[in-house]
Amino acid sequence: MEATVSDELPAPDRPATFHEVFGQAEYRAVLSASVLSWVGDYVAKAAVTVLVYQESRSVALSAAAFAVSYLPWLVGGPLLAALAERHRHRQVMVVSDVIRVVLTALIAVPGMPVWAVLALLFTATLANPPSQAARSALLPAILSGDRLVLGLSLNASAGQAAQVVGYLAGAAVAAVSPTVALLLNAATFALSALLVRFGVRDREPAVNAAHRTHLLRETGEGFKIVFGTPVLRAIALLVFSAMLFSIVPEGLAAAWAGERSGNGLDSGVAQAVIMAANPVGYIIGGLLVGRLVSPAGRLALMRPLAVLAPLALVPALFNPPPLVVALLAAACGFAVAGLIPTANGLFVRALPSGYRARAFGVMATGVQVIQGGAVLATGLLADRFSVPGVVGVWSAAGVLLMLVTALRWPAREAVDAAVESADRANAATEVDPRQPAGGSRAGAAAPALDGERTRPRHAVT
Repeated sequence: MEATVSDELPAPDRPATFHEVFGQAEYRAVLSASVLSWVGDYVAKAAVTVLVYQESRSVALSAAAFAVSYLPWLVGGPLLAALAERHRHRQVMVVSDVIRVVLTALIAVPGMPVWAVLALLFTATLANPPSQAARSALLPAILSGDRLVLGLSLNASAGQAAQVVGYLAGAAVAAVSPTVALLLNAATFALSALLVRFGVRDREPAVNAAHRTHLLRETGEGFKIVFGTPVLRAIALLVFSAMLFSIVPEGLAAAWAGERSGNGLDSGVAQAVIMAANPVGYIIGGLLVGRLVSPAGRLALMRPLAVLAPLALVPALFNPPPLVVALLAAACGFAVAGLIPTANGLFVRALPSGYRARAFGVMATGVQVIQGGAVLATGLLADRFSVPGVVGVWSAAGVLLMLVTALRWPAREAVDAAVESADRANAATEVDPRQPAGGSRAGAAAPALDGERTRPRHAVT
């Protein structure tokens, strides 16, 4: 049965089914391990903030404990992700999980000083970029065609659900004992390592030892392939633009709820409703669009959904009550969920396989920086103007940005040519395995890049 599900590809004019995706044993192992890791991450964030606050009684240090988990992406995400190209993906994922098990258990040691907690947390989160890059590069080797798009939708929806569950579980357990919450986090990483080790087939690294160059150079090649290839660059800009505004309601939820408390909801409940709305909308949109809309239909919907996502937030200008704000945020999440997995699938198809981990590092770092920058910028504006006004105007600007991005979208012929160019590069690697996968050296990279130059990218997430 497993072989049948693996060998039969869905017809190109119909969407893949859940049965076809979950019929892949390796995908089940990767998804289960990913969910455990995600839940563990969010449990740890909630627990560490409580632990640091209990030890220091400092709100600033508690906030720093939350923010430090994002630093690895900002200070070295693409470089760390490039490591995943040099080693077997299964090995990278397992080693990363083991590192996080050990360091998270150390954080749980009673009496650990705050500076040591922050240092250990930062070191543990350094394992995130290579682990996530390896997973991103592994999925296209497990799922093909429209199964990959549906698999990406399921991953994204599961990630959103894990965020909600992880924060709730982490906050609840940490309120009783932060140490127990941290040990729970360590256990999730241990289970994740076991699932990957015994549920995923071992594969050769994308860049073998004979073809490695300097790590910085290989990292730079990741930026070059993403931003130097017109189709990949267009996808990257679309994904980055979507992230620029979809995060804003979540980031400003506390202030927004505070301004509109007394409408039947206290500020705490209003904040929770607003923050949860976008993930819930994303889950629903990812599952419905990914399963019910044909592959061709999803491609046709990409640009309309790109415009609809910020447009859904423009009514914030009228200062609606929190429940209406939540509906607007959910609609935005729904549109983004219909857009991102399709963009991700196209990105993977147009990307030579030897660049997958590095390209993921570039995209994931960009998403982190853009989301943080968007929240920071709108937060500063909200200090001078009303939150609804800031969100409404910011989203209206997002509509204009998405219109420009949609109008500059490459022609179908250019997209098809980019996919064919990546297929040729991948086929050349399969025929002659001595060649660096995807062309990590200049000579092997030439076919993919030259093919793009003849014509006038969540995010690999």
